[in-house]
Amino acid sequence: MSPPTTTGRRSGTGRRSGTMLLIALVAAGMAVGILAIFFWVPTANCLVPGVAQGQPCFDARPDYVQHIFYMHVPIAYVAYLAFGVVLVGSVAYLKTGKRRWDILAHSSAEIGVLFTGLCLLSGMLWGRPRWGTFWTWDETLTLTFVLFLIYIGYLLFRGLAADPTRGARVAAVIGIVGFVDVPLVHFSMVWWRTLHPAEVIINPAGPQLPASELVTMLFLLAVYTGLYVALMLLRTRLGRAEEALAEAEAALEERPPPRAHVGITP
Repeated sequence: MSPPTTTGRRSGTGRRSGTMLLIALVAAGMAVGILAIFFWVPTANCLVPGVAQGQPCFDARPDYVQHIFYMHVPIAYVAYLAFGVVLVGSVAYLKTGKRRWDILAHSSAEIGVLFTGLCLLSGMLWGRPRWGTFWTWDETLTLTFVLFLIYIGYLLFRGLAADPTRGARVAAVIGIVGFVDVPLVHFSMVWWRTLHPAEVIINPAGPQLPASELVTMLFLLAVYTGLYVALMLLRTRLGRAEEALAEAEAALEERPPPRAHVGITP
């Protein structure tokens, strides 16, 4: 391995500075979003059963639990994004065999599992006061849990595979097939009469939220997307470092041992 050049060190420093700036922007955006949730958007929920059809949200009964909604929905959309990146990276890896695509898919799968877990947790916290239970085997919830298990399996298979290359290829197939569950999760709210509230943003009739709620939702969606990008930058950098370390260890193992010099005493 050749030593890093001055240009390479400057490039790495620039990338680290850019990542830290992005993290700072995400933290500031999260603070602004939380303030908007508690002090700007109406404390109401037009998704509760019993609210009259067509009744605007700001006329619905007060519902402080609804604050979770502004975190839950962006987290769910970013989980979709993460698994979409796994799909792209997995297809590209199987086609080209280049490790950078595998690192991209693996990194995004880990982050997608994190966001899906947060999605399930926030949904349970919302559902307990709404449905009287943390969990019900509703179609949308069940499919989301299945999605979580699929990509947990993806990560477990990679970690347990004796042959890393074969493990990466099989995991790529899992990542591609597993993405089929993403549209099932999303459209289950349309295809079946589930307990889960109906889609209020990507809706054939247009967004079903008043302006303040929609702006807050889209703003936090941008913030969580920025968080995903920042985590991806950090995780792919770690993946490249792990790859370089593995290559260095392999090179050391292949190097023949030094010959012993035996001195002859006269």
